[in-house]
Amino acid sequence: MTHHRARTLREVYADARREAYGFVASNITTLDIMQGLLDGAAAADSDVVLQIKRDTAAYLGNGDVSAGLSIVDAHLGALADDRGVSAFLNVDHVDADDAELLDAALASDAPDSIMVDASAAPFDENVARTADVVDRVAALDRDVLVEAELGTIRGTESGETTEEAFYTDPEEAVEFVDRTGCDLLAVSIGTEHGVSAGVDLDLRVDLADDIDAALRDHGFDVPLVVHGSSGLTPEQVSALMETGVCKLNTNTRYQYEAARTACEFYLANADAIVPPEGVADDRATFFADTDWSPEKSTFDPRVVGQDVRDRIAAVYAELAAVAGSAGRRRGAAGSES
Repeated sequence: MTHHRARTLREVYADARREAYGFVASNITTLDIMQGLLDGAAAADSDVVLQIKRDTAAYLGNGDVSAGLSIVDAHLGALADDRGVSAFLNVDHVDADDAELLDAALASDAPDSIMVDASAAPFDENVARTADVVDRVAALDRDVLVEAELGTIRGTESGETTEEAFYTDPEEAVEFVDRTGCDLLAVSIGTEHGVSAGVDLDLRVDLADDIDAALRDHGFDVPLVVHGSSGLTPEQVSALMETGVCKLNTNTRYQYEAARTACEFYLANADAIVPPEGVADDRATFFADTDWSPEKSTFDPRVVGQDVRDRIAAVYAELAAVAGSAGRRRGAAGSES
């Protein structure tokens, strides 16, 4: 179930590059986070690029990544149209060896783009593996973008930790795009997977500019992507938008905001959920033999879920304003704003 859009993702990125703004590509880890992102996009008058990785697809599909993709696609098809926003889905960090997830993504109508990750492999192997995915995607009967990564970003991604960063070389970037035909290029310029403590990073905005210039000089109009943007300062994000970067990946920030919101709610309302000292913890009969009982208006999981949605919406709206996508919603077909 895909929803109707006024622009394809390819056109949306072209708009962003031309007008020097970008999108905070936001990872889904729960459906409440996804709902919050859609609410935040509507509030910010912004379209939204959502991302799903293997771990979330497996979690939502109870171990079946194909089912997980279908679940997300169904939610987006129903909810994004209702809010009048275009919500695009990127299948993020598909390991080049992960045939199951790649096959599921190619067979599904869900993704607007697929990020193939062979960045840990030697250059020629990265090229070959990326080019193979580009060829497979080209055989589809719809416009799906391929994002690839060149260079290595320090930090932990999907349980794998990389200790050392390797910055992307502009001339290698040109050769890589030429040989693979990828549509977007994720570059290593000093961010970190996890939380990039912006003030402590050696963020090479100049390198992003050099990579973009080298690609343009050789006739390649390829949007750049920066992974690991959680924790970047607004000034750093704004500076990146002046280069060829139009997609900034954020995941950890939303996970923390969801956990922090739930933690604060339950700490503040513990007395309404956990029996006081001296009252038997008799869940089987639902405390029928005591004068105390929990408050359903508090323990209903939808209550804290709504708080999480509201917080994620507020965070996305703030990030959209910084990245420049706020106020630029194209929306569903027939409702362009």
